[in-house]
Amino acid sequence: MDTIKNFNGKVLFLDRADINTDEIIPAKYLAEISKEALGPYLFEDIKLEGFDPDRDISGKNVIVSRANFGCGSSREHAPWALEVNGINLVIAESFARIYRQNMFNCGMLAAELPAPTIDQLFQSYAHRETTVTTDLKKQVFIIEADDAKEEIKFSLTDFDRALVEAGGWVEYADTHY
Repeated sequence: MDTIKNFNGKVLFLDRADINTDEIIPAKYLAEISKEALGPYLFEDIKLEGFDPDRDISGKNVIVSRANFGCGSSREHAPWALEVNGINLVIAESFARIYRQNMFNCGMLAAELPAPTIDQLFQSYAHRETTVTTDLKKQVFIIEADDAKEEIKFSLTDFDRALVEAGGWVEYADTHY
């Protein structure tokens, strides 16, 4: 299927729970008329010690974060701001329900892992250049940094996987309805 997005690449570690949609993309940019116009403002207002969006986002394709990622308003702009920056995969302990569904509706991947696994990822990899390779069929992440490499299983419902494989809700609906 040609519409599957890239779920591989370098990791941006955001070590905080409750990152909300206003921190992902500030509300003052919601009047922009294209997804692409949101790109420069990703994480502009986030308060996270040592994080500089101008320095830290470029070249990253995956986010690893803590619990309740994407809480706040229900707008689709938050996943769009990630998508236009080449970030199609967020791995977190949990997601706000509507945000998570918006990711899948956009053909993006929101993967939940248990808190101890997220803790271990931060301890082992957060201060290293880390990459993730996603095997969607086997539902496995391959995490690599320097000489370290491990596989971590994740799970998707059949419907969420179908949305990802189709490229999002609109593409899924076009082929199923």
